[in-house]
Amino acid sequence: MKTLTRLFVATALTGVIAPAAFAEKWDMPMAYAASNFHSEVGAKFAQCVTDGTDSEIEIVTHPSGSLFPGAQIKRAVQTGQVQIGERLLSAHQNDNVLYGFDSIPFLATSFDASGTLWEVAKPTIEEALASENLTLLYSVPWPPQGFYSRDEVTSVADMEGMKFRSFNNITTRLAELMNMLPVTIEAAELSQALATGVADAMITSGATGYDRKVWESLNYYYEVDAWLPRNYIIVNSDTWNDVNDDNKGVIRDCAAAAEAEGLQRSKDYTQFTLDGLREGGMEVGPPSEQLETDLKGVGAVLTDEWLEEAGDEGRAIVDAYKAKAE
Repeated sequence: MKTLTRLFVATALTGVIAPAAFAEKWDMPMAYAASNFHSEVGAKFAQCVTDGTDSEIEIVTHPSGSLFPGAQIKRAVQTGQVQIGERLLSAHQNDNVLYGFDSIPFLATSFDASGTLWEVAKPTIEEALASENLTLLYSVPWPPQGFYSRDEVTSVADMEGMKFRSFNNITTRLAELMNMLPVTIEAAELSQALATGVADAMITSGATGYDRKVWESLNYYYEVDAWLPRNYIIVNSDTWNDVNDDNKGVIRDCAAAAEAEGLQRSKDYTQFTLDGLREGGMEVGPPSEQLETDLKGVGAVLTDEWLEEAGDEGRAIVDAYKAKAE
C-alpha cells in the first residue's frame, strides 16, 4: 500500500509539472539602456511572445549590455549561448561587408529613404544571416545620425586631431578621412568615455545622445542626417527551427507589431531627443555650408570604397535603391 501511495504521489506530481517541462526560457541580450526606445520595444515584443505562447516560450530581456557586451551579442546568438538578441549589424562589417549597407554616409538620409533601402536589401541580409546560423525576426531604424562635438566646428579642417568615437568600419574610416583619431566605444560605455576625455566627438543619433546625457560632456550637435543605421532582432536558427508552427506564427506577429511600433517610435523620438539636447544645454542646429560640403565629399569617398569592397551584391543593393528612389 505504501508503495502504491508513493507511486500515485509521484505520478500526480509528474502531471503537475509536466507542462512546465515544455516551457522554454529565451535570454535576449540588448546593448542599449532599458530606457532606450529600441530596448522598450524589445521588451514589449518579449512580453508579446511570452503571452502569445502561453509562456511556452518566455523571453527575458537583458538591456545595457548586462548579459553580453554589444560586440559579443551576435556571436552569442550564433553559437547558441543565448537564443535571441538585438544587435547593430553594421558593427559587424568585418564578418560581412554587406552588413554595412545601412551606414553608407548620405545615401539614405530620411525615414522614407531608409525604408526603401531596407526593402531592397532585406533578402540579401537575410541570406547572409542564414549563412551564420541566424534568422531575422525584425529590424528598426535609428533616427538620422548627427555630429556631436565638444568644440564648435564649421569645416572638416576644424576636426583635425579630435578623438572620435567609432562603432563600425564606416565610422572608423570616416574619422581617418577627417584626420581624427578613432576610438572604439560601445554605447554602454559612452557616458564614461566622454566624461573622461576618451572621446570628444562622434556621429550618432539624437536618441543615443539624449539617453546618455551627453550634454554633460559635449556642447554641439549638428543635424547632418548622415544615415539611419538599423538594429536587428536575430534568433539562433537551430532554436528557431525547433519552434512549432503555432508559436512561430505568434513570434512573427509579435515581430511585425514591434517593427511597426519601433519605426513610429524612432520617428517620434527624433524631435523629442533634439529638444532634449537643447534643454540639456547643447547648441543644436544644421551644419555650416562648408561643413556640409566637406562631409558630403567624405561620404562620396566612403560610398565608393564600400561599393568596391561589397562587390556585385553591394552594387545591386545600391542600384536597386536608386532605381526605386527616382
